[in-house]
Amino acid sequence: MVVTREMPPSKCSIAIIEDDASFRRALERLLHAFGFEPHTFASAEDFLHSVGPGSAVCLIIDLHLPGMSGFELFNHLAASTSPRPAVFITAHNQEGLREQASQIPGTVFLRKPFVGAALLEALNSLVPPGGSPVENPGT
Repeated sequence: MVVTREMPPSKCSIAIIEDDASFRRALERLLHAFGFEPHTFASAEDFLHSVGPGSAVCLIIDLHLPGMSGFELFNHLAASTSPRPAVFITAHNQEGLREQASQIPGTVFLRKPFVGAALLEALNSLVPPGGSPVENPGT
């Protein structure tokens, strides 16, 4: 599968909340190469304490983070601001994670390891090249 993306007129800001430093850097490089503006965080708390966490158009959230989990972060954000599209990622094969994630509108679930094309396809489904989130994606 070949993934292409028109360069957006203004770069789409994507927040990556991932505790594995090497995986976080790999995601950052991939997104940057495809015209996104990635911002990385090692924990949910780092993301929440950053300047302007609401500026990200879309979130990539590891479900198993130290401290606040990925689902807890997403629920916290949804309760305090308008929900953002999100790609939930995890290396864990716990029963029900995919089901739990699939019940949340505007999200995609990917199990690690995944190929970069799968992440780019997920982002393209949630955030078109113009940079505005898709209204009710997947519905």
